[in-house]
Amino acid sequence: MTPTEALADEDRWYDALVSRDRRFDGWFIAAITTTGIYCRASCPAPVRPKRQNVRFFRTAASAQVAGFRSCKRCRPDAAPGTPEWDLRHDLVGRAMRAIEAGAVDRVGVAGLAEQLHVSERHLHRVLVDEVGASAIALARAQRANLARTLLEATDMAITDVAWAAGFASVRQFNDTIRAIHDRSPTELRNAAPRAVRADRSATPLSVTLRLPARSPIDHGWMFGFHAGHGAPSMLTGDESGIERTLRCTHGIVHLRTEPLTDTDGCRVTFGLEHLGDLAEAVSRTRRAFDLDADIDAVNERLADHPAVWARRARCLGVRVPGSFDTFEGAIGAVIGQQVSVAGARTMFDRLVQTAGMRSPIDPGWLVMPDAATLADADLTNIGLTTRRRETVAAVARAFADGTIDGSPGADRHDDLRAFGAIRGIGPWTTKVVQMRAFGDPDVWLGEDLIAAREAHDLDDSALASAAPWRSYLTCTIWATRGTTPSPKDQP
Repeated sequence: MTPTEALADEDRWYDALVSRDRRFDGWFIAAITTTGIYCRASCPAPVRPKRQNVRFFRTAASAQVAGFRSCKRCRPDAAPGTPEWDLRHDLVGRAMRAIEAGAVDRVGVAGLAEQLHVSERHLHRVLVDEVGASAIALARAQRANLARTLLEATDMAITDVAWAAGFASVRQFNDTIRAIHDRSPTELRNAAPRAVRADRSATPLSVTLRLPARSPIDHGWMFGFHAGHGAPSMLTGDESGIERTLRCTHGIVHLRTEPLTDTDGCRVTFGLEHLGDLAEAVSRTRRAFDLDADIDAVNERLADHPAVWARRARCLGVRVPGSFDTFEGAIGAVIGQQVSVAGARTMFDRLVQTAGMRSPIDPGWLVMPDAATLADADLTNIGLTTRRRETVAAVARAFADGTIDGSPGADRHDDLRAFGAIRGIGPWTTKVVQMRAFGDPDVWLGEDLIAAREAHDLDDSALASAAPWRSYLTCTIWATRGTTPSPKDQP
């Protein structure tokens, strides 16, 4: 980006700050030099700063590195992350997704650099140049954000909050919270509104959190989609919420969701075998429900073509249902080839019953088998054809031996090429995995029978107008199938 382009962006961002435009929340951070604090675009502060007193940053972490503290009014540290990183396939985009998923806490900066196939020095340089903060600073900001949420929304012991957020020591935790939020952990907890505090009867390994999202969001369709496509042995629910098991780095997690009635987003209760899995579970839940989508930008783009908008205007809150686990999403797509949703769900459930494990948290639930276990499992009696069983085993082996990485920081193009090269994988399956398991927002699933039938009137110009949000067009078609589109006024 040239200096002229950067200034033009900052002028646009200042206009958004003055107008308190919520659509820019997560796209930039505004730091006020006269007060030493940083805010999100929609900060409700009554006095707007002068242009010369505002510095703009790409992330909360870069504002913190520059010495600014988080605004206590608009909570910019808790704003949904920018969806830009989900659109990017370069090193910075992959690094940001991996850090958001907790890679630095699990393997350190050296391990992250190794995963990305670059040196630590190069990773540091590109992150500082692009987002103004190192991998350590970005991870530190994320830990502080999660810690603040836990302090304000739960009654967990402060020591448990420190470990759950990923801090290496209580002293580091205390120093970081005070440096970033200008309050001690105890002061943050005491200042929290009582309405957001969790049930005091909850055990230390049961944590209920509010996961925010930009409005609008169609909870019912999202929950119903997951409930209708998951294996009942490990995922149940309906349009009011879902409950499922999840295999994380340190152990098993149970999660139960419900829509928030007083604001946008979801309330999720996490049952944890190990507190260290909380950050990972939160990240994977946000991705599965597409909570970081800039839904206003999506709807504005889908309004560009009348035939597309005729459908989208009736379901503005429909998002892309992602996968809680990349491997699980890939196996589900393979099983779902050329069969009904109900049939695929039945066979997927048989697979989990055959190769999965009992949850150590609640033996009444099963957990998705890992890749190595499934690669060696006998799936003869679950209803799959011989060719399909061979494909499932080949996909499992590819994940187990690292041919397909599947992590948030992986090169999606390399992973998709490896996946598509497996015998028995067709274009529909590859695109489903690209859209749901890998989170690509720009997939038009024209090979899908429902999309082909319901979108017969969408020509090439209509499809082109929906880029880079064609995954949302695909889901719009799924959500409105069987209804007759009618023109609506554009926003």
